[in-house]
Amino acid sequence: MQENYIQNLNPEQEKAVKHIDGPSMVIAGAGSGKTRVLTYKIVYLLQNNIKPSSILALTFTNKASKEMQKRIEEIVGFNYSNNLWMGTFHSVFSRILRFEANHLNYSSNFTIYDTEDSKSLIRSIIKELNLDKEIYKVNFIRNRISSMKNNFITAKEYNNKKELIEADKIAKRIEFGRIYNIYNNRCMKADAMDFDDLLIKTYELLSRNKDTLLKYQEKFKYILIDEYQDTNNIQYLIIKKIAALYKNICVVGDDAQSIYSFRGANIQNILNFKLDYPEHKIYKLEQNYRSTSTIVEAANSIIKHNKKQIKKKVWTNNIQGEKIIIAKTGSDNEESRIVAKTINDIQLQNEARYEEFAILYRTNAQSRALEEALRKRNIAYKIYGGLSFYQRKEIKDLLSYYRLTINQKDEEALKRIINYPARGIGLTTIQKLTIAANKMNISIWEVINNIEEIGLTINNGTKNKLENFVSLINTFKEEIEIEDAYTIAEKIAKKSGILSELYNDKTNEGINRFENIQELLNGIKTFTDSSEQNNTLPEFMKEVALLTNEDKEDQKTNNKVTLMTIHSAKGLEFPYVFIVGLEENLFPSLMSKESEESMEEERRLFYVAITRAKKRVFITFAASRFKWGQIIDCSPSRFIREIDSNCLEKKEMYSKETRKPVYSVHLKTRDRRDKTKQSVYQKKLRKINNNTINSRIDLTKITNGIKVKHNQFGTGTVINIQGEGINKKATVFFAGVGQKNLLLRFAKLEIIEK
Repeated sequence: MQENYIQNLNPEQEKAVKHIDGPSMVIAGAGSGKTRVLTYKIVYLLQNNIKPSSILALTFTNKASKEMQKRIEEIVGFNYSNNLWMGTFHSVFSRILRFEANHLNYSSNFTIYDTEDSKSLIRSIIKELNLDKEIYKVNFIRNRISSMKNNFITAKEYNNKKELIEADKIAKRIEFGRIYNIYNNRCMKADAMDFDDLLIKTYELLSRNKDTLLKYQEKFKYILIDEYQDTNNIQYLIIKKIAALYKNICVVGDDAQSIYSFRGANIQNILNFKLDYPEHKIYKLEQNYRSTSTIVEAANSIIKHNKKQIKKKVWTNNIQGEKIIIAKTGSDNEESRIVAKTINDIQLQNEARYEEFAILYRTNAQSRALEEALRKRNIAYKIYGGLSFYQRKEIKDLLSYYRLTINQKDEEALKRIINYPARGIGLTTIQKLTIAANKMNISIWEVINNIEEIGLTINNGTKNKLENFVSLINTFKEEIEIEDAYTIAEKIAKKSGILSELYNDKTNEGINRFENIQELLNGIKTFTDSSEQNNTLPEFMKEVALLTNEDKEDQKTNNKVTLMTIHSAKGLEFPYVFIVGLEENLFPSLMSKESEESMEEERRLFYVAITRAKKRVFITFAASRFKWGQIIDCSPSRFIREIDSNCLEKKEMYSKETRKPVYSVHLKTRDRRDKTKQSVYQKKLRKINNNTINSRIDLTKITNGIKVKHNQFGTGTVINIQGEGINKKATVFFAGVGQKNLLLRFAKLEIIEK
């Protein structure tokens, strides 16, 4: 085991890492090295002879847990990191549920329904009941069922709550209770759980089985939770139960970044930690390694207006940097044109890459004008949060084959693929099978296998087609026990007919779909080769089923400006950040004015937006905006007034279309009235540019082991080199900052020691 990792921590981080016994709370300000502390704390526990299997570490995304596990493995080795119970809440709880499934009348191979599966099932139920789909909207019904579950209201309990029934009567949704009941029964019959069930059933398991609760209390002697401010009531209650015996619980988070109440996150969980564990120790990580001093000070000045918070003072040793530009524009379209022009200017003047820019907005609808402006300037961009890889039709189709091969009771998978590719099994036949299954309370698969005994009226031709389908799935089922994930996955893709179906479609869409299937198989191949044990298809499908929306994003690096909502931006960072639409009733939103709690969350959202930036922040608002078919006048957001004026530079900006002056916002000057006054940040840039600009450095001189200087990260050591020529990249370890991957032709590194 490596022991020098402690040297990479500042004093407060070190204290947090070395706290072993008893409850502790780590309040981690934006850019303060939260992940490093969590990672090193686990390493420290391992080095103090704590068994890996006794450590439970919970995160909100698979990406976060895998990144931490990789770092831990680099320090302590695979044998230690591999035996940790680390993952998302859903993945860890599903693992527990598979071990204890018999207590809940499930099999250990139960299917996990994602959002689309749940919607599909609800859509089928609404259709079977002949309900008005405009009144019983699938998204609403699904969200209401989710809300019921997370408030511990079962379908039976719903029918005993007069106020809920009355509310649904007023909304003309008198059949909601019936839908809810049928939905739960169908999930049970299909041996399936949805994402809410993974939490609810875990709580149920621990509440009803004292021996099982004690088993996991004894097992998980040390509990660590990332992003604790994002936990909901169920997650909070489960963790409280497991931690009750030893109370060696460490929660890490930042109440100032609690922005997901609409998903059920409860900020009171982190605010009340001291009440749950009076003997707790608190550690505040207040040094920001990400942003300039100006950005940090601006963020502090905003968040201090919130009453409900854990007090802290974030600070940084980074350079002062440029002031935040507050730009007033004439309209929303003009706002978008100015943003596009500014990106273009900075990109040209500073050799910046488009991927260094992010445009953040409060609502998705704001992206239209921005996209149009970027396209007109030929600026490449991507919408973060679009249709994810695993939600594409062709991927869902093939995954449904895999799911049905593993679990023949999975009705949503069966109905999706029973006639895809087309094999002559029509909708009428599927409806007959479904009705028979529901009537007899058995699965559709069982009906297909017992058509004669049930006495179902189906012609011989269709019977043969159903028998062939069953035979196909049974063949896959037999081979899944002996083949690795990739071998059987590829075989299913071929023998099912999906590969040839897509290969024969020579349209652009068909080609893209075929390439997506190939990419899925590539992913399964990687999984198979990298898994020394348990490299089976069921194991791969468990991972796929638990991917969060963030993990499903296509994470391939490409040189494009990123457009996204601020909610999607949490956890990310960019050198240049544009926050658009800072107007009353837009940001903060109109609905946030209904309560002080909502307004404080909006302010936290603005805090998150500003702290995504490393170098520059640009805030824009429009004097008028096109809404609901008309032009409306807008007033600046109250949040602008809350920023310390010393951090701001205000401008009125107009595009060429208005035939009024455009005020430059490039890095060379502050404004037209003061072209000579430069910030500390600009002077440092100029010094580096004159003496060490990379275009004048022989990139071959930057090799492993040399010491270099970066204008933002400070002094570091090159630990890895990849690529050739202008595409050469270096991984550099900076003390107090950690590893950074830098493209050398843009990094402006200065060699200080060979």
